[in-house]
Amino acid sequence: MKARLLFKSMKLTCLRKGDGFQCPPCHMLNLYGFSILIDCPLDLSAITIFSPIPHDACSHAADEVSECPNMSLEAENSAQKRQRAIDKQPSHSDLVCAEPWYKTVNALHLLDVSFIDIVLISSPMGMLGLPFLTQNPGFSAKIYVTEATAKIGQLMMEDLVLMHMEFRQFYGPQDCSFPWWITQLEHEEAPPLLNNIAFGEDGNDLGCWMPLYSFDDIKDCVKKIQTVKFAEEACYNGTLIIKALSSGLDIGTSNWLINEPKGSISYVSGSIFLSQHTMDFDYHGLKGSDVILYSDFSCLDSTDGNDNCSVDPTSNGVSALSDENKDDLADSLSNHEENLEEMEKLAFISSCAADSANAGGSTLITISRIGTVLQLLELIANSLGSFSQKVPIYVISSVAEELLAYMNTVPEWLCQQRQDNFISGEPLFGHTKFIKDRKILLFPAIYSPDLIMSWQEPCIIFAPHWSLRLGPSVQILRRWCGDPKALLVLEDGIAASLALLPFRPMAMKVLQCSFLSGIKLQKLPTLLKILQPKIVLLSDTISQRISLPEAKPYAVLDYSENKTLHLPKNTDNGEEVEMTMDLASNLKWKKTKGEENLNIARLEGEVVMDNGKHRLLVGSERDPSTQARPTKHWGSIDPEMLLESLTKMGIDGSIEREMGENGSEGKGRVISITSPENAVVEVAETGGGTVVTTDDEDLASRILIAIDGVLDGI
Repeated sequence: MKARLLFKSMKLTCLRKGDGFQCPPCHMLNLYGFSILIDCPLDLSAITIFSPIPHDACSHAADEVSECPNMSLEAENSAQKRQRAIDKQPSHSDLVCAEPWYKTVNALHLLDVSFIDIVLISSPMGMLGLPFLTQNPGFSAKIYVTEATAKIGQLMMEDLVLMHMEFRQFYGPQDCSFPWWITQLEHEEAPPLLNNIAFGEDGNDLGCWMPLYSFDDIKDCVKKIQTVKFAEEACYNGTLIIKALSSGLDIGTSNWLINEPKGSISYVSGSIFLSQHTMDFDYHGLKGSDVILYSDFSCLDSTDGNDNCSVDPTSNGVSALSDENKDDLADSLSNHEENLEEMEKLAFISSCAADSANAGGSTLITISRIGTVLQLLELIANSLGSFSQKVPIYVISSVAEELLAYMNTVPEWLCQQRQDNFISGEPLFGHTKFIKDRKILLFPAIYSPDLIMSWQEPCIIFAPHWSLRLGPSVQILRRWCGDPKALLVLEDGIAASLALLPFRPMAMKVLQCSFLSGIKLQKLPTLLKILQPKIVLLSDTISQRISLPEAKPYAVLDYSENKTLHLPKNTDNGEEVEMTMDLASNLKWKKTKGEENLNIARLEGEVVMDNGKHRLLVGSERDPSTQARPTKHWGSIDPEMLLESLTKMGIDGSIEREMGENGSEGKGRVISITSPENAVVEVAETGGGTVVTTDDEDLASRILIAIDGVLDGI
């Protein structure tokens, strides 16, 4: 049956647009009265303003910066100095010589975290800022993360903390009460590039910077996480049903489906239709969603010239899809061309590393994607098998051993091919065999005694951190940066010119690779045609690059960064309510007299929320079929119809106009009854009710029966 229930509109605030795989977007969604934070990333690219050099050199550089204004004060006026700063390119001495701080989402530090009800984490990168929230005493939200993302994200955070401990071990502790380097970057002669990274284009990002959390903060954060499996339903507060679906981007990464009593909303992050290592993008689970929040910003970073996408504006976007058409569209999305392109990139990296080793040079790989690293380990180890000279592969990370071991325990998160290998008794990934054969060697740190004892060049090293500001990659890069036979492999998404600044002049070769991070823009119209939502929420920057068909069965609303978008309220007046069959069979149904032609019944009970559905509960002591209640009527009485009904009952009367106080005619009508007894029925025209006046109780009862016959009532 249908019940009239209050529906609250939805609000969306984009706190941060995505900036590559390393920096996912962040949104705040207000749905059905609940505040939902989607992802809590760190802007790791911002730590490139720091320099990985010893503190004694830092103090010398800082002295030069502080002395510079006095030296030029008399020679240049302020306008000339500002122009010189604008034209200036950053140098090594301009970088901040301090232990790195981290930049959180711009508006997140301004929020009252006590008002956040739910946090959804889509990827390990989207989890790195979570301890900054959970360490707040007012935080009490429920955090939902897939099992694999929770484990990988925890290891990444622990590795980051250990890299900071190593930094302090090398260069000594620092006072974290206030970042002294802020004044260095605020100076008018600071390079604009560094200034924009630190403070933002509008200068409002200063409050985003924070020192890194601790192991205790990570431990406390993990305790507050509720892990879910793919497609497992989690119910929040009996109202929202939350489900994680594979995005295909990496192991454990997910999109989210949220069902609430008035409909559903899907959150689509960076997604890949076919993958060589993880589960494919499960877009079938998103079909029929009322609202799709599209948050895949990878197309903005794409170098593919075809990403400015348009479709035929006359195409029939509203036509019904047959099963055959749906299959054809699905095949166009899930073609193998992109998959082959990605494998060719990995094969090219492997061949470059082999060529470098063949020439006597070593290779440093700082790629952060777990799935990509696992595939590269397989390819490179296989390609080096034919070498006459032994070339060791070192994986240097404090969490390498635990992470690689974990990857062989999660077959349910991997692609079908690797699941089939697992069923047939083969390892999920090839690194297991190569580690056993000591072709791949794992070490927790660059100063590990075992690594020093087994060190051999040329070699191939996988090591963090991809920012080139922390971890083993810094020490290794210092060793090899002057070797023209050496090779550095970087992932796209980092400004290489700024990242490599502390190591210049660079003689080693640099290979920067761009991997598929999401849905290509030309595939978006086809995807939406398959999913058939009612409303699509697109970033304004994406809307500017795509032209959707004019005749489309969904509305498109644009959202902007740090602005709140209010979605229109649902115009449906009804809400589905479930009740037991026994209760429904005992109700006394009555057909209404109006054009609605509805069957209605009356009962006393309570509407409650249970697993995202409204349910009608009636106490066991109540029997809706026998309990006597006064009839409730609605609508307006037609005096002519009432008089006709009274006449049929043998009651005589006439209709008169109601008289006002000054003798003028009033707005109401009066039925004067003369037989069998005297009575007056006063009928107001609008909203005033009906008054029956008589001394005869039997006549009054008969008049009420006549009124019940002309009005709707239960």
